[in-house]
Amino acid sequence: MTVTPLSILDLSPISAGCDAVTALRNTIDLAQHAERWGYKRYWLAEHHFVAVASSSPAVLIGQIAAATDHIRVGSAAVQIGHTTPIAVVESFGILDAFYPNRIDMGLGRSGHRRKEAASSPPPAPSPAPGPWREVDGLVIPPPFDPTPLMKSDRFRAQASVLTQPCAVPPDFADQLTDIEALLDGTYTVNGQDLHAVPGGDGQLTPWIFGSTRGQSAEVAGARGLPFVASYHITPATALDAIGAYREAFRPSARLARPYVVVSADVVVAEDSATARHLASSYGHWVYSIRSGQGAIPYPDPDLCEPLTEDQLGLVVDRTATQFVGNPDEVADRLELLRRATGADELVITSVTHRHADRLRSHELIAKRWGLTG
Repeated sequence: MTVTPLSILDLSPISAGCDAVTALRNTIDLAQHAERWGYKRYWLAEHHFVAVASSSPAVLIGQIAAATDHIRVGSAAVQIGHTTPIAVVESFGILDAFYPNRIDMGLGRSGHRRKEAASSPPPAPSPAPGPWREVDGLVIPPPFDPTPLMKSDRFRAQASVLTQPCAVPPDFADQLTDIEALLDGTYTVNGQDLHAVPGGDGQLTPWIFGSTRGQSAEVAGARGLPFVASYHITPATALDAIGAYREAFRPSARLARPYVVVSADVVVAEDSATARHLASSYGHWVYSIRSGQGAIPYPDPDLCEPLTEDQLGLVVDRTATQFVGNPDEVADRLELLRRATGADELVITSVTHRHADRLRSHELIAKRWGLTG
């Protein structure tokens, strides 16, 4: 039986009591183990001004590729609204030159927009009211509304640093057009051919990340590019995003048929009770993000008080869709996710306070899933 490929998404999380140096060393260690355990890819998320150390995926990709032999390494994803097409292509072109056929260029839209007028902090965001449902057994919660969070003082402060003052946010489709032209060696400005060196040799494929039935999914489909849907962040809309991608898909020189990767947040331990304890501080971490603090250092579950009812209400869509349990339980839920989404590949992220527990989580599910190093 063919085993659906399994990959890893890492944020280089900083645990309470640790620092970024430790988090980055842990990332290298996990990547080396992941290669031995048979994972197909190792992807790095991009986050800023929070207690995770993956603020510059391209730099970290180079370090991981240098410390491993064959596992594919990539970004999940570069927020191209914060940069320029040529900067993306040249940096990934350098990586590809050093590590040919191992680099994945993951691209996503930036959530930041132009700075708005200052105002008092808005109320905390919350999941929109609506029914919970199941699709082929997969839990689909009501959508979470991030609008209040995006209007918070902290979010505006971050946007003021990550984007040029008074700049008009670039259109994602336009930026992707420029990136593809630079990759293919067909980029021109005012009749002048401009070639990315390195990067303009057509060896890299953009991977598009999306969470809703919106521009990212439609553009990925129309351009014939692989698509990554974030069930672990947006479980309410991931299926819609996949549907929009497949509806829009047109074959391209890079891809003859749709290729879908779906993400899941997992914590695996030898027994269910241990897994639930290790995951018990996950809601506290998500709450710190959604309440406007930004991701705090990942809490120690041994020291956490239970969330209040109001706090739990802010994060229940994420805690209820995290896959927690022993290897059989988590493998069953991953298979359910694969069937419900028709995913060609799954990518998992596992965050625990102790690095040893995170290693063990990935090792246990790799063995149960049938990966071979």
